[in-house]
Amino acid sequence: MAGSRHGILDLAAGAAVLLVAAGFVAYAAANTGRGGADGTRLIARFENVGSLTTGAEVRVGGVKVGAVSSTAIDVKTYQAIVTFTVLRDLAVPNDTSATISSGGLLGGAFLSLSPGGSETMLRDGGAITITQSASNLEDLLGKFIFNVGNLADATQKSLQQKPANGP
Repeated sequence: MAGSRHGILDLAAGAAVLLVAAGFVAYAAANTGRGGADGTRLIARFENVGSLTTGAEVRVGGVKVGAVSSTAIDVKTYQAIVTFTVLRDLAVPNDTSATISSGGLLGGAFLSLSPGGSETMLRDGGAITITQSASNLEDLLGKFIFNVGNLADATQKSLQQKPANGP
């Protein structure tokens, strides 16, 4: 009797774990842009998308308004093509710009939209043509260190060439 009771408890615990796991999967699908998000589908082309991935947020003014659906490469131009959706009721002017931004040193990349002033709106399947690629933090840091090193060298040479003041 005790053995069958133990088996029922194991079965109940296993079912609870599976139920919680299914809840996590449903939550992830709903919040990564893969859950059949209904919205206006747009594309943008970039030279470099950095760490932008499928499911990344699309923001306007810092507010999430959509998600990245896919990233691909154009085999002719070697540009990255980002397909994303925005809320269906969000009108996106055709002179809107798109920038790949980062949420800080540890934050993930997201697509930031800056709406323009045009009265013509993009339709489903439209393209944003004003884009700014991702900045590579390692490249920026390397350039900074290189420039600081050059500045130190130039300062040292300048000090060595100065005539000493004295009698």
